[in-house]
Amino acid sequence: MMRLIYALATLVIVTLPARAEIAIQEVTTPAGINVWLVEEHSLPFTALEIRFRGGTSLDRPGKRGAVNLMVGLLEEGSGDLDARAFAEARESLAASFSFGAYDDAVTVSAQFLTENRDAATTLLHAALTEPRFDDAAIDRVRGQVMSHLTARVTDPNAIAGETWDSMAYGDHPYGTYRSGTPESVASLTRDDLEAAMSDAIALDRIYVAAVGDISADELSQLLDTLFDGLPAKGAPLPDLVDFTLKGGTTVVPFDTPQSVAMFGQDGIARDDPDFFAAFVLNEVLGGRSSNSRLMKEVREKRGLTYGVGTYLADADLSETIMGHFSSQNGSMGEAIGVVRAEWAKIAENGITQDELTAAQTYLTGSYPLRFDGNANIANIMVSMQMEGLPVDYIATRNDQVMAVTLDEAKRVAARIFDPEALHFVVVGQPEGVVSN
Repeated sequence: MMRLIYALATLVIVTLPARAEIAIQEVTTPAGINVWLVEEHSLPFTALEIRFRGGTSLDRPGKRGAVNLMVGLLEEGSGDLDARAFAEARESLAASFSFGAYDDAVTVSAQFLTENRDAATTLLHAALTEPRFDDAAIDRVRGQVMSHLTARVTDPNAIAGETWDSMAYGDHPYGTYRSGTPESVASLTRDDLEAAMSDAIALDRIYVAAVGDISADELSQLLDTLFDGLPAKGAPLPDLVDFTLKGGTTVVPFDTPQSVAMFGQDGIARDDPDFFAAFVLNEVLGGRSSNSRLMKEVREKRGLTYGVGTYLADADLSETIMGHFSSQNGSMGEAIGVVRAEWAKIAENGITQDELTAAQTYLTGSYPLRFDGNANIANIMVSMQMEGLPVDYIATRNDQVMAVTLDEAKRVAARIFDPEALHFVVVGQPEGVVSN
């Protein structure tokens, strides 16, 4: 049965990218829940995506990791069902539930067959409103988290990320790892988990999208049943935070033949009028295409890394332009120099018309490939809601990419790329690279 539901998840909307646009309905349930819906009745299957804004940033002082641990326990029994009984009930329905804890959101993904819709909703409702938090389950999931945290101590990428966050955001929630520390996780109690749930899972921070074999009326009834009993309000969201890391280099000594570098600077907000120009510029500099400047200069011409990339990191409370690569200790210094040179070059000169055209072609051509299943489409729609994008964004997104002109790109490159602000965090034993 589970193989069937995963097959349906892949097959139902295979043809959607060929359409001129995806027909999104905006629905408001009788209880006031707003949801975006794409009806697709060719197969008896529905994907539901739910987000609760706030996520692990809502951890209370001294309780880092509470939201993450709480979310890890949502499938470990609810109501009259212990962890094993809950898993058996879900399997018997051929339903799929997954829960995630991230800096800015708690995520819930559900997939179910039409014939089992009501029973699957009842089971998911119990997980969201009546989690058991049994001692045995807490100990088991806590052990999994502790094992994960222990492994991160010897992971250069994790070390780089935690160093970066601490230096950039200080005592803000963004400044520490969302799963907590061994000490903070070890001290969490059942009361802490219940408090984390009431803080993070509430009606005032819900975003919902659904794709599949369900009508607007059926979805409205489902959601009002699913969310019945949730608290009206959760904890206040954290304040915006300034990115405080200045230009320079930070080396974290670590015994490894290959160093890891994380680099970046202050970024651009998603709702900034210059965002799409910045989006195209990033593709030219270090985007997903193998034709980016950094891939050519750092990998192809000099062979200093297997891969290097940059991206616009737009969190709810801060924005950055980020990048990452690995290199042998002996070549890390040269690689950093090349990245800095390219950062300065694009800031001073912008990009060429050929680069602009190639980036626009890649970005518009690859976009439809993201719509390859019910769950992916629902995930895109719920992300659009959280970012404040309009319901017609899918239809207009490529037009906005193509509207970026060469003059605009040059102006925005000079505005957003600041080689003096570029900071590198390097974990390893890089030769000739020192902290400044």
